[in-house]
Formats: sequence, structure tokens, C-alpha cells
Amino acid sequence: MIYLAILGRQPEISIAELEALFSHVKKIDLSLAEFESKTPPNIDRLGGSLKIAEKLAISPLELFKDLPNGKITIGLSDFSHHASKKSASSEALKLKKILVRHGRSVRVVENKTSVLSTATSLHNGLSGKNPRKIELIKVDNDWYRVIGIQDIDAYTKRDQARPARDAKVGMLPPKLAQVLINLCGPLKPGSTVLDPFCGTGVVLQEALLMDYRAYGTDINPRMVEYSEKNLKWLPHPEKKSFQVTVGDATIIQWQTPIDAVACEGYLGKPFSKIPPIIELKEQIEICQTIILDFLNNLSKQINPHTPVVIAIPAWLREDGEYQRLEVVDKISDMGYNVNNKTREGLLYCREGQIVARDILILRKK
Repeated sequence: MIYLAILGRQPEISIAELEALFSHVKKIDLSLAEFESKTPPNIDRLGGSLKIAEKLAISPLELFKDLPNGKITIGLSDFSHHASKKSASSEALKLKKILVRHGRSVRVVENKTSVLSTATSLHNGLSGKNPRKIELIKVDNDWYRVIGIQDIDAYTKRDQARPARDAKVGMLPPKLAQVLINLCGPLKPGSTVLDPFCGTGVVLQEALLMDYRAYGTDINPRMVEYSEKNLKWLPHPEKKSFQVTVGDATIIQWQTPIDAVACEGYLGKPFSKIPPIIELKEQIEICQTIILDFLNNLSKQINPHTPVVIAIPAWLREDGEYQRLEVVDKISDMGYNVNNKTREGLLYCREGQIVARDILILRKK
């Protein structure tokens, strides 16, 4: 079956996530990608996609013929070339007129632009759960039906309602934590996901919610305590398997087996403005040493083909480009394959953010 993903604000990262999990991924627009899957994708497990839609093999009108009795709600997003608010509204009203002539009661969700926002789709219940509330997506001559919408409120709750948070150590967004795990590729339920820099446990939290075992270590005992509090706060924690211990990622001996490693490494000192060259060089040396020592320690403890996905720091320079760590050759020498195909596009940051996250996709040789 062919599906369509509405990509998040950093589409290259969204594409990489899809490529890690599905087959025949094809970017068809700046914010759209098609892919194939034998089973309907679960939007709740995809941090980089805003909506998932199934490609229709029939016309939209044929789709409406088999709907149960009752009022129909239609939303329409038009991603066609030269699409506009007017074109999207016009297509939706055409469908409404035909359905009304056939005796159906129809409400059309108003378009403020050619594309309905995620919030608008959620507010109007167009997630595919109610068969009479439908969002259609038009891309030139192709039609899709939305089957999943990213639950913004759920991510916000998981991020802000956790009992133990620490803004001083930085806050990894739950969406990004999901992406890091998914970039490891398909994992069997119950697989053990290790986060050696677990902090307040965001990666571990998302691993548990994705039905994996969560194993976290951190050099700071307070962070380990925070992780435990946050993981116990999750719904039905007694049914989830997790372990969090104090340990220095550069020397610790982890318990095995480890099926995948997903983490945000040490990002160095936080900056509110572009750092002077001397200070930047100092941070580069510190971060590079910690990350390389960690990967060297890890390489001796994991099995061949084990996926390792790590976010490492990159710093904004005066020229507007980001200074990355030059570690790829050294990592390769440690016995890892580095996915260079996607690396250049996997820089996670907001506009003007001083310290960005540079995502490395590795696999033990």
C-alpha cells in the first residue's frame, strides 16, 4: 500500500526517519513524501511526520458512497502545483454539492490556506478514527485520505508535564527522541534501547511508549534520579521494562544484550550568542573527546550490525554556517559504518539557534 507523509519543519530529517522504517520512500514536494508499507503506519510513533494519508485507488465520490448514515465532515488540503485557498475550498464545495444532491448532510471545514493545519485537522476530528469525518489530500491528479494526525497535545504533555525537568541541561523534544530511535531502523517489540547520556529520560520515555525496553545511564546521579521519576510517571509503568544507573559513558561496562543505541551526546556549554573562536575551539575539543571516547568504549561491547544513532553538537558561526565536529573518519576507524548519504541534511535546529544537533547514523561493522 502507498502512503503519503506530510513532513515536519525539517523535512530531510523526516525523510531519513521514513527511509529507516519503510520502503520506496520518494520525496514528491518540499513537504511531502510517498512510501510503501504492508501495514498502516502508526502516526503516534513517527516524530517527523505531521500527517499520514493512504493513497486512494478510487475517486473521492466512490469513497463517500459507503460511509455510514449521519452528517459528513470534509476537510481538504490541496498540495497541487499552483494550489491556493480558493482551489482547496472549490474542490471541497464540489464534493459537498454532489453529496447534498444524494441526500447527505455535509459540513466543510473552512480553509484559511490551501492546506489545513495540523491543529485545525485535530480540532475537527479528521484523524481517520471517525469514518464520517474525512480529510482528503489532493496532489495534482492523485487523492489521499488522512489516516493519522500528529497529536500535538500528547507531545506537549510528555514534554512539559513530566515531574522532573531541568532546563539547565537542555531539553530534548520528545519528537526528536522518537526520530533518534526510529533512525535505528525497525526493531522487534521488547528490544533493548540504550541511552548512555540519558539526562531526564526523554529517549527512554519514548522507547517505553514504543514497546521497547529502556536502559539508561548518566554520569550525573541527579539525572538518573530524574529519569526514574519521569519513567515511573508514564501510564502503567509496572508493565514497562526499564533500568537506569549511574555511569560514565566513556568507561562504563553496560549490561548486554543491547539491540540499539539512541542518544543525545554531550552538547557542551550552552551559548546565547555566537561564541568567540577561542572558546569555540575549547568546546570542540571537550565534546569531541567525550564523544569519541564513548563510541570507542561502546564499540567493544555491542554486536556487529547494532545501530547507533547519536546527536552531537554543531555551533553557529559568524558566517551563518554551522561548525561540525570532524569525527567521521575517526568513528569509521573504530569499527562503525557511517551513513554519509543523509548526514549533511540531518542538522536539527531552530533558525538562529547557536548549538544545533548534528545527527549521526552509525552501525557497528
